[in-house]
Formats: sequence, C-alpha cells, structure tokens
Amino acid sequence: MAFARPFPLAAAVQKTQQPTFGPDLAVRLICPECRDPNPNIVEEFGSGDLVCGSCGLVLGDRIVDTRSEWRTFANDEGDDPSRVGAASDPLMEGIEQLDTLISFRDGGTGIARELQRAASRSQSSRSERNLLTAFRDIGSWCDQFSLPKTISDIAKQLYKRSDEEKLLRGKPLEAVIAACIFIACRQAHVPRTFREICNLTHVSKKTLGQCYKALEQAFNLSPGATAQSNANGSNPTTGPENLLVRYCNHLDLPANVQSICGDIIVAARKHGVADGRSPVSIAGGAIYFTCHLLGKPKSSRDISVVAGVSEGTIKLVYRLYYSEREKLVKEEWIKEGRADMDRLPVER
Repeated sequence: MAFARPFPLAAAVQKTQQPTFGPDLAVRLICPECRDPNPNIVEEFGSGDLVCGSCGLVLGDRIVDTRSEWRTFANDEGDDPSRVGAASDPLMEGIEQLDTLISFRDGGTGIARELQRAASRSQSSRSERNLLTAFRDIGSWCDQFSLPKTISDIAKQLYKRSDEEKLLRGKPLEAVIAACIFIACRQAHVPRTFREICNLTHVSKKTLGQCYKALEQAFNLSPGATAQSNANGSNPTTGPENLLVRYCNHLDLPANVQSICGDIIVAARKHGVADGRSPVSIAGGAIYFTCHLLGKPKSSRDISVVAGVSEGTIKLVYRLYYSEREKLVKEEWIKEGRADMDRLPVER
C-alpha cells in the first residue's frame, strides 16, 4: 500500500529555453567581384560607405561612425581625451584628478565618514593629498586677497618645486604657502608686505622670513624675488612706488596725487632722504607729505590704517621730507599752482 501524502507537491513545470539570437561569426563579408577569401574591406566613415579596398566596389552604405566626434592633436599616440571632469591641470601632472564623493547622509550612523576616509586613503598617497591641500589653501587665500589667477598659479608652481626638492622639510605648511604667495606677488609686480601676508595666513613674521630666505636662495632669486633691476641698482618691486597705487586707491585720492607722490619718492631716494626706512613707512610718509602739499590733506590715522604702520612712523618720515622740502618739490608744480609749501604743517 502506497503512502499518501496529505499535501502532494505540484508537478514540476518544464521550462522551455528561449532561443538566443546573435551574430553568426562563421559568416564573413566578401566582395562579390573579387571573391577573395581574405577580403580587404575598408570603412569610409567620411561618406558612410563600406568599400572593397581591392576593386573599389561599394558593399554597403550608411555606416554608423562609432568613434569619438572630436579630434586629437596630441603628438603621441594614445586614447582620445575623456569628456569626464574638468580640464586637465598641468600642475597636477601625474596625479589622478578625478575624485569620488560620498554623501554625508547616512542616518547618523557614521558609515559615510568611514567610507570617505577609506576612499581618500585608497585613491591617493600622502604626498598627493598634501599637495592637493596646499593647492586648495593657496587658491582660497589668493581669493581672500583678491589676487588674480596668475599669482595663484605662480605660487602653486613654487610650492610644487619646493615640495619635490624637499627644500623646506619640517616647516609648517602655512608658512611655506605664505612664502610662495609672497614671492609670487613680487614676481607679478603686485607686491604685498610681510605684515599683510602674516595677517592673511596667521603665520609669524619670523617663520615667514625664514621660509622666504630659503626659497630665495634655492631658486637663485635676487633680493626682492625678481631677477630684474632698475638703473639705480635697486629692485623696482620692493620700492614704495609700487605700494602707492593700492594705498591711494584705498584712500580715494586722485591720480595726480599718486604721480606727484611717486616723483617725490624718487627725488628723496636720489638725495638720500629717509634712507634705511622700510618701503611701507616711506610710502605712508610720502602720501602724508603729498596730500598736504596739494591741499588734499589726509589724517595720519587714515594713512596708518591703510599702510599698516603707526602714526609716529608716518610723521617721522614726514619730518625728514619736510626738512628737505626744497629739494623734493619741483618749481613747476608751484608755478602751475598745484603745490604750495605753505600748506605743509610743521610737525614736532
């Protein structure tokens, strides 16, 4: 007697295999005229034709071009440029420039942070991460200083060279970046003072000076971070004349004040007036002297805020200029009525 199951299983359904369709690799396209078993068939993408290379018979038309639609002008043979991501950066040569971003939204579990940390470690080495961090800091600080992109690129080149040659090993990253920005400003003829760089990067003046001197010697730069010099032998980018444009703009002074102030500084240098003073102090004192000479007085406090020097330093330079005013003020300015030495106050 057979055992009867209370819940017998359903009969298995026979699955029918669907026929698969694909190209028959055994079929070859040959030319009906040549009938060569090894045909020479050429795809003319320009006209969209399939042509026999031996007799020229057109075997097909409307061939779809599956290649990229842009042209490659590279000298060496290689893959076509990718359309993924931004334009390639020559400063990042040899470094993977495509990043993978992981969302922070993980429901508060902390998994996203761990994934980001693991991804950053696997994608690039420590030196590459430090280089990317430095480039990002240089770009942000140059933006805060309203510096053009050319200065940012020069600073990045300086930092990359110093990092490759290990010139400032052991120095803080902020100090090296500050020195690179300082040298880049000098080379681009838009100099910034040590105090301005220190206020921007929060680096001490002593550390910034050490990094600057090391880079200056390593890159064989002349004093002032440029290889050009003027006829007097002094560097044109370290003089106070280059600071006048920015200071006069901040003080809302007309263009004639800037030009006359520059002539006064050149005359003072020629006669040895206020030699040994810093360019910032000379620029502040010369602006204070010129404003009173032209009847457009500015207070020493306003000039000290813009120049970043004390009021006493500005007045000290002014007294040195006032004692030699006969040598500094041109006669043509007085004859034209633009200048009047009686307007100069006596500072004691």
